[in-house]
Amino acid sequence: MSKKKTQEEVVLTPKKVYNFCSKKKLILGVVIAVLVVFIAGAVIRGIHLAIEFKGGTLITYTYQGEINTNDVASAVKDIVGSTVTVRTGESLDSGGKQITISFTSDQGLTVDRQTELTTALREKFAENDLEIYDSNDVNPASGREFLLKCLIAVIFAAFVVIIYIAIRFKNIGGWSAGVCSIFALCLDLLVAFTATVVCKFNIDSNIVAVFLTILGYSINNTIVIYDRIRENRKLMPKASLNELINVSCTQSLTRSIRTSITTIGTMLVVTIVVMVTGYDSLLSFSVPLMMGLISGTFSSLFVAPVTWSWWMNKREAKGKKSK
Repeated sequence: MSKKKTQEEVVLTPKKVYNFCSKKKLILGVVIAVLVVFIAGAVIRGIHLAIEFKGGTLITYTYQGEINTNDVASAVKDIVGSTVTVRTGESLDSGGKQITISFTSDQGLTVDRQTELTTALREKFAENDLEIYDSNDVNPASGREFLLKCLIAVIFAAFVVIIYIAIRFKNIGGWSAGVCSIFALCLDLLVAFTATVVCKFNIDSNIVAVFLTILGYSINNTIVIYDRIRENRKLMPKASLNELINVSCTQSLTRSIRTSITTIGTMLVVTIVVMVTGYDSLLSFSVPLMMGLISGTFSSLFVAPVTWSWWMNKREAKGKKSK
């Protein structure tokens, strides 16, 4: 590290300063690539809303022996007349075998309808000794209301973040810094959502938890960069904004990579353990979160500060023309 003296303080600048502000084309390419993958994934794989968001019925039975899930799905579809999803698993309490059936229906799940379904399955799979374990029915209107509330929660959180950054960094950018941080955050959320679509996971409450986790993690990384820029502005008063951003991002590069490797590595271990043990339901949380964290590392170092630099330079150039 070399030392550079200013009038009041001494600032340590890296021996090699990377030119982050020259990576605008890289950022644009990444954003376009993510959009293309998302659109292709949505068209080819489809977007699958879970029952808690679109409404429907979820019934779990315990059973003995071996059971063919395709036969169960076919039998239930003949009765309810809609697409049926069937999954098998084990009870965490007793370790017994369980089969979970989910389907959407405008009629909902009444006592008579549940009795009819259970009786039909017991007759068809008599050797499996089916016993009802749990049943839930979500009204489609309630599901849509729940989805709307989740979206409002995410939007409200983003709005609060903009205000917080605008106030905290009012001396170096204010609102523009806040808006650019949210732009970077949107890329992270899009990456996580794209991973969910491409992997054909259901859009359920897990994705909301992933969004809120990424929101906190990514914003924290961006604030660290902004803090460094604010400190360096005092130490390097004659430096341009691009120079401040390049120095600040270079100084924070090692720290960001180390913390990201630790966090992403943890989620990678969780994903491997989940795949080995067969608790696949957690994959819809760990995989999108891992991809969102990778994007968050990139966006906090490149997207937020570089788009902010582009904005401020455009505004400065416009101000000079108007004079």
